[in-house]
Amino acid sequence: MATGHNGLTYADAGVDIDAGNALVDRIKPAAKATGRSGVMGGLGGFGALFDLKAAGYTDPILVAATDGVGTKLRIAIDTGHVDTIGVDLVAMCVNDLVCQGAEPLFFLDYFATGKLELDQATRIITGIAQGCADSGCALIGGETAEMPGMYHKGDFDLAGFAVGAMERGADLPSGVQAGDVILGLASTGVHSNGYSFVRKVVELSGLGWDAASPFSEGTLGQALLTPTRLYVKPALAAIRAGGVHGLAHITGGGLTENPPRVLPEGLACEIDLGAWALPPVFRWLASTANMSEPELLKTFNCGIGMILVVATDRADALKALLQAEGETVTRLGTIVEGQGVIYRGRLL
Repeated sequence: MATGHNGLTYADAGVDIDAGNALVDRIKPAAKATGRSGVMGGLGGFGALFDLKAAGYTDPILVAATDGVGTKLRIAIDTGHVDTIGVDLVAMCVNDLVCQGAEPLFFLDYFATGKLELDQATRIITGIAQGCADSGCALIGGETAEMPGMYHKGDFDLAGFAVGAMERGADLPSGVQAGDVILGLASTGVHSNGYSFVRKVVELSGLGWDAASPFSEGTLGQALLTPTRLYVKPALAAIRAGGVHGLAHITGGGLTENPPRVLPEGLACEIDLGAWALPPVFRWLASTANMSEPELLKTFNCGIGMILVVATDRADALKALLQAEGETVTRLGTIVEGQGVIYRGRLL
């Protein structure tokens, strides 16, 4: 048995507790900057506290969501561009919460890697904090796991957990009916779904991540790492203004699978594919992979990252409100009798 100064240490096994403590010290200012009403205490405890009454709620219902960013992580790792992948992580959780009618209140992250690299981890978690600040929720805790033997050098994984609240009876969808108008909010690109397919298409194209992007400025890797848009603040503003009956975050399953999730039995979304221009990134992906239009619509957001189903007499006012909030808004169609999504026109 090893004894004395020759004894085996945790660091010898590949886990550096001091590095973990140093990371917490580095990210404390970024986490503190996300503070909002309801936050109690700071980082470092065994759990994180949040006061719903201090946040302004009288009879709250909690809503929780968890997600990751899929194999978009692989591009971030391979290119070294990790500064915005944390924004994606937050967006995938909080954009889901707001679809239920909830205000995101706080966020926790899980970051796992083989060997903790302080600079890399700081950049990633700073991105998470930025996503939280931009969506009005507090980064109140998380877990950094150093797991030698589980991850190759430089690799890491991320998961996010968001909790929001709404007053009792304010949950969405509610009141969706035939004749309601469908408004679409523009995406910033592929967002964080379909990246296993994206990576396959890039492989098929023969381009490297550092090649000039064939559909935008910068490199291909940089273009495909454009972070997911955060829709929380504009969506909450629309909900509070009245007339919003439902929201759908356009993630895996694209425009074909997500909008029906807000519909009662017997109703369908009728969407005019000629109402907006397919962004260049999707046109390039479709062309390179020889994708059919139905496959494209079922795989990607195709330029629409969030839809709102709104009352007919509120459609113009809500469109103007969302535009004033900085969104690019398209009137996509209406709710009709039927099932699923009914497409009119062509996108490709």
